[in-house]
Amino acid sequence: MSTRLDLSKLSLMDALDLAKLIELEACHRYQMFAKQFGHSGGYDAGAFFASMAENEAKHGQELEIRRKKLFGDTPARLTLDDLFDVEAPDMGAAHRGMSTIEAFELGLAAEKKAYDFYDMALPGITDTDVRELFTELRDEETEHVEMLQEQMAKLPEGANVKVEFDQDEAPYL
Repeated sequence: MSTRLDLSKLSLMDALDLAKLIELEACHRYQMFAKQFGHSGGYDAGAFFASMAENEAKHGQELEIRRKKLFGDTPARLTLDDLFDVEAPDMGAAHRGMSTIEAFELGLAAEKKAYDFYDMALPGITDTDVRELFTELRDEETEHVEMLQEQMAKLPEGANVKVEFDQDEAPYL
């Protein structure tokens, strides 16, 4: 998990852009996993990854709306090249035959990683508005973890069963 930025020098606009990009990176990773896995029609790892992609996209859109209200169409100074794996699950984390429980655990780890990012950044943030935003985002990650844990507890008994696969049908994993 890293950024190529000096977080202590972020303006509020840059912090909002960074947060939006973090959500976008995670969305893209989950979309990739969902596409690789497909899904069986039930709630499986592929369906979980697709739902996580939707959630990350929604969070990114909310941040974009907030940014636009404050800063209009001012061009962003940050791009996806300014960060790497802040919230996105590790590229190699998904694997063939992954159970739904394992997919949830991967999602939980990603949300905890995002929490750690914001939490570790806070001591170096001096701008009050950026500090408030990062505190809010950190606390949202706690809510996301709790939400996933609640959903995980409701999964059916078979959710921990690894999926059998046909090697010809899952060439990407």
